[in-house]
Amino acid sequence: MKPTASHQESPAPYLWLLAGTLLVCLFLFNILFFIFFRGFPALSFDFLIQYPTEGMTQGGILPAIVGTVLLTLMTAVVALPFGIGCAIYLNEYAQDTWLTRSIRAAIRNLAGVPSIIFGLFGLALFVQGLQLGTSLLSAGLTLGLLSLPYLITTTEEALKTVPNAMREGALALGATQFETIRDIVLPQAIPGIATGTILSLSRAAGETAPILFTGAAFFITDVPRNPKEEFMALPYHLYMLSTQHQSIELVRPFAYGTAAVLITLVFLLNLTAIIIRKRYRTHYQ
Repeated sequence: MKPTASHQESPAPYLWLLAGTLLVCLFLFNILFFIFFRGFPALSFDFLIQYPTEGMTQGGILPAIVGTVLLTLMTAVVALPFGIGCAIYLNEYAQDTWLTRSIRAAIRNLAGVPSIIFGLFGLALFVQGLQLGTSLLSAGLTLGLLSLPYLITTTEEALKTVPNAMREGALALGATQFETIRDIVLPQAIPGIATGTILSLSRAAGETAPILFTGAAFFITDVPRNPKEEFMALPYHLYMLSTQHQSIELVRPFAYGTAAVLITLVFLLNLTAIIIRKRYRTHYQ
């Protein structure tokens, strides 16, 4: 039976969705084009591998790139074991009690706390309380705390996507709960866990406020040799070039170049998440 006109879906909602998507993409393209167009004169191989000189009016941003990479690795070392472990406990072991629900609510509330609050907390606890000083270690611990709520939430949601039938089948065959989680649940949840992990680390790599008080420096002519030293980082470096430098107009191309490098770094992290997710989904399908 041929559907009447009254039963045919109107294309208007899809057109509105398509128009909204294209509008967002247009704004994104304009932003990226503006940043890369303005930063292109400063972008070069020497800009990436040289140390800054003459008050950052000459040279490159190698210490800022190395500092950002080390800071991201430090954040991963701090956040991953605790975040994934906490999510496994909440989803696989914890009972549905008022305490568990309170913990989940607290985690979601922490995800909405402004990053500047984490920066002040890191200053009070790590820099002053534990006397770690302004250092890579203090900044990494602070960003690790900042990343925990996002990491726990995304990991728990990834674990929930694994069907309970797979858990019950493994237990019925004699596997322990730990073996079921290790051999069945976690491999199936790896795409979601990897995506949430890298997105959390991407956000941490672009944060300025938490490292403002805990260890970032504007101008250093060397890379940190140990975790107790100060470091340069791309987001803080960009902030200082754009607002605090005594010759803002002179260093403006360097600021746009730094922004382009930071965007590229975050894009590569997100691309890694996409590749990992696709690889594991294809493997387990």
